[in-house]
Amino acid sequence: MHSRNVWQAMSRPGFLLSAWPWRSAAYLLTGAVTGVATLVGIVVTAAVCGVLVFVLVGLPLLVLVALGGIPVAEMERRRLRLVHRDPVSGPHQVPAAPGLRAWLTTRLREQATWREFGYTLLFAGLLWPVDALAITVALLCPLSVVSTPLLMATVGDGHEAKVLKQWTVTTWPAAFGVAVLGLLLMILCGYVLGVTAGARAELARLLIASREGELGAKVVELARSRVRLVEAFEAERRRIERDLHDGAQQRLVALTMALGLARLDTPPGPLADHLAKAQEEAGRALAELRELIHGIHPKVLTDYGLHTAVADAADRCAIDVDVDLELPGRPARAVESAAYFVVCEALANVAKHSGADRARVSGGHRDGRLFLEVRDDGRGGADAADGSGLTGLADRVSVLDGRLALTSPPGGPTLLRVEFPCELTETADRSA
Repeated sequence: MHSRNVWQAMSRPGFLLSAWPWRSAAYLLTGAVTGVATLVGIVVTAAVCGVLVFVLVGLPLLVLVALGGIPVAEMERRRLRLVHRDPVSGPHQVPAAPGLRAWLTTRLREQATWREFGYTLLFAGLLWPVDALAITVALLCPLSVVSTPLLMATVGDGHEAKVLKQWTVTTWPAAFGVAVLGLLLMILCGYVLGVTAGARAELARLLIASREGELGAKVVELARSRVRLVEAFEAERRRIERDLHDGAQQRLVALTMALGLARLDTPPGPLADHLAKAQEEAGRALAELRELIHGIHPKVLTDYGLHTAVADAADRCAIDVDVDLELPGRPARAVESAAYFVVCEALANVAKHSGADRARVSGGHRDGRLFLEVRDDGRGGADAADGSGLTGLADRVSVLDGRLALTSPPGGPTLLRVEFPCELTETADRSA
């Protein structure tokens, strides 16, 4: 997985062999250059405004000085891509009306404009000297030490060389030893560049990045993590269902058959009666296990898809249920599972509480959305929050960006509708 910023890159092996040290050096170097240009621009503009303020011409220029932080901050957001791959959005709002006046009014009233202006002053007065110092100490000094043999061969005519203009080297072994020391310093200074560039970038992001954008990114990541949890939960349900189906259920089937064979070989009497009771208990345990497996994750849903699984649930319902589903394919497993359990819970509520004689399950896929409807002819008055079991399913639906709506006026009918944004990716198998 590729690193998204210099902090992540430094925590992994191979940092020095990657492009991140050079990206950090480029970030600091361009910071020093643009900082000097920003300082010159501020000083010149302030001087011109000071001269012209006596004739009232300099007052509009003072407004331009305050707005000068906007282009500087935009340039800084672009430079941040050197040490952070994710783009940083601006914090400014869109003006309510077109025109220069509306734009100026919006910008001067925004806190973001004044944060950017403050960052510009900080950048011009303090930050760019830090960038220049970091480049000098962590890059230019080690390079100068490494080039000692070259300096001795050229500038020193093979006799001597100055190391950082402080120490004189007069022998070739000493010159090459100093060069080796410079290589070790470069390794250390590669991390110094990364730390300095990362700290500078975090300060810039704090002052000039869109806080709403960062909050939105956190919300998106939270939603993605919830989806990952749902998918992991569904995978675990399928694993448990498979283990019970292929393990415990098969053993109970074998036990039931063994008890039946033992009854055939046993003459009538107390032992035969005990074997019969044991076989009946094993049969009931097998039936309960099958219901449990079906409740965890029905195999028919995994093998044949939503259409067949809903038809199977309708057949097992205590009232008559008509099924009308048009699904030319299969949705994602998490969506398919959530839709199935919503239908099952709805049919269970219809059978227990509605007093209906008949229900209908319909649905299909249209405009990138899977929709299902469960309708009954019962007495109505149902409430999803009244312990019906649909509240938890509604939370599960919302994790997948779906919507669940219940309409149940007194006297009926009751209509439950659920929608999921999804695409059908597999061909539906209706051979069952």
